[in-house]
Amino acid sequence: MSQKFEAQRRETFETFAELKKRGTALPRTSVVEFYLLAEDEDAKWGPCEKALRALGYKTERDEESDTLIVTTRSELQITPDAIWAEESKVIEIAFKFDFHPDGWEFGFD
Repeated sequence: MSQKFEAQRRETFETFAELKKRGTALPRTSVVEFYLLAEDEDAKWGPCEKALRALGYKTERDEESDTLIVTTRSELQITPDAIWAEESKVIEIAFKFDFHPDGWEFGFD
């Protein structure tokens, strides 16, 4: 696993540990949004979206910034392992098209 992947995995697991430490109530399942930032103006938006959609994700461009929002089509179990399993697929594609991960969220309709 590359250093970038390992750092991102560690961050995901640390987020869950912090939420648990705070006593935050987490949903059992939810769709999850992953946020990808374009590294520069050469980021390949269209090809990245096409590759992600081919894997079953929904994509949306944040018109006010350089963010690509990638959403799971179905709900996931809200565990660090389940989130990381999807997140790793998304960022593997993102790196190929000059995007990098910028977090994730869950718990919305």
